Amino acid sequence: MLTIEIREGDISRCEADALVNAANNRLWMGSGVAGALKRVGGREVEEEAMKKGPISIGEAISTGAGRLEARYVIHAAVMGQDLRTDAVIIKKATENSLRRADELGCKSIAFPALGTGVGGFSLEECARLMIGVVREYAMRKTELEKVIFVLYGEPAYRVFQEELDRGKK
Repeated sequence: MLTIEIREGDISRCEADALVNAANNRLWMGSGVAGALKRVGGREVEEEAMKKGPISIGEAISTGAGRLEARYVIHAAVMGQDLRTDAVIIKKATENSLRRADELGCKSIAFPALGTGVGGFSLEECARLMIGVVREYAMRKTELEKVIFVLYGEPAYRVFQEELDRGKK
């Protein structure tokens, strides 16, 4: 059975089989989540990703994880060069990230709040969408056992925890 866990912290310090990067479709790693993953994992994570790009917005590809406490980084393209995103893209990128993790044989995957940094998407809507996609995905045959949402800052943590708790009632 797949469990969902909410944590506050830095995703680059999370121990999971796969860590999700909130990527642009060209897969270069700038600031925010991507910057943290590149800083800890090393430049090779970005170099491998860029060789696989560009990809369609909403798609996800995997790379090695460099020095991160993970086996893979899954780069979910939640925006293009215009740095904008929307609900359809976030849902698609979340589902495609889960699929890549399953294809890789992962038991655990950690997500940030996709699209809420540079993309400017609402935290509340993001939490509703992403947790909803994970719950739907859990109804399928999956090898995943744990989905961890690692949120930067107490406000983001609270929003995701409240959304998770709302679904348990």
